[in-house]
Amino acid sequence: MDGRELAAGARTGIGRYVLEVLRAASQDGWHCMVYGDDSTRLDVTLPNATFRVLNRRWTPWWDQVTLPRHLARDRVSVFLSPYYKGPLFAPCPVVLTIHDLFFITYLGKRRLVYDAVMTRLARLYANRAAAILADSEYSKRAIVERLGINPAKVTVIPIPLSAEFQETPLSDDVRHRYGITAPYILYVGNFKPHKNLPRLLHAFAGLSEPLRKSHQLILAGGDQDYRPALQKLAQQLGLADRVLFPGLIEDRDLPLLYSGCALFVLPSLEEGFGLPALEAMACGAPVVAANRAAIPEVVGEAATLFDPEDIAAITSAMATVLTEAEINKSLRCRGRLRAKEFSMDRSTGRLLALLREISAGR
Repeated sequence: MDGRELAAGARTGIGRYVLEVLRAASQDGWHCMVYGDDSTRLDVTLPNATFRVLNRRWTPWWDQVTLPRHLARDRVSVFLSPYYKGPLFAPCPVVLTIHDLFFITYLGKRRLVYDAVMTRLARLYANRAAAILADSEYSKRAIVERLGINPAKVTVIPIPLSAEFQETPLSDDVRHRYGITAPYILYVGNFKPHKNLPRLLHAFAGLSEPLRKSHQLILAGGDQDYRPALQKLAQQLGLADRVLFPGLIEDRDLPLLYSGCALFVLPSLEEGFGLPALEAMACGAPVVAANRAAIPEVVGEAATLFDPEDIAAITSAMATVLTEAEINKSLRCRGRLRAKEFSMDRSTGRLLALLREISAGR
């Protein structure tokens, strides 16, 4: 497996996916070869897993020359990439994971030359692959339509939800460490434009004064590129003392923050899956989320949905869940049940079965 997403000091959604697949495979008796570069760290101990650092040099060289050489040397029977790309001439079958197509067209912004090149490359990788994994039916439709891939080649397997996400009391120590001083509305993720956080800030500002003054809005994530603009907007809206940017949350603390929140919100304009909403549900948090992309498919009827481009609708959804006790309680119960449908065993079991089928006879 390509493990480069396991970079030191960072944990992305793809990185979590890589770890859960590796955990499941090694526990199932697979011998896992994890390939990384000098910035990769495998911080967990996995039985039957070997970590190899390959010279980074130039990324395309790593992908197409260095990696295939090691796949042959290690006699790998199947290679799983957590990305849309993989070695074009590999000594074993290659399985790609295409989470979304943001790398081609981002929020409808067309860059003619760049998009054309990336589309051709993605088609080339997809056509050479033995199979393609998609996180959702939404992503599968986009892959089939945009890349012209046979639907039979694309298998939908949801991202596995780790067992660590369960209700865990939020301790005073964790509250103090992250600066939490009041009941809070929580968002977890990066701060890129498709996450729609400026509208979320405006929606929070639109809450009634008692709700706004009695709650904090916590925007949790290590994204330093887009954070200053959000901090500036919060200040302009008079929310500087109500909006908290705690930075990257430690893995061990994340279930506690989900469990302790009054409300979790996912306002994204685009998502290939929407894992934080499921993580929050598993921890007993009521969830409100955008009615776009793969989000409705993932949350089902266990969340309150809103139009993410309608600031008043976001405000109304948050206010309703914060003030209506029965709705709040119902969302918590339905969320826990919904999260159980995405158990690690269910998702990774299907993935390992597919890999076993592809590697049969090698």
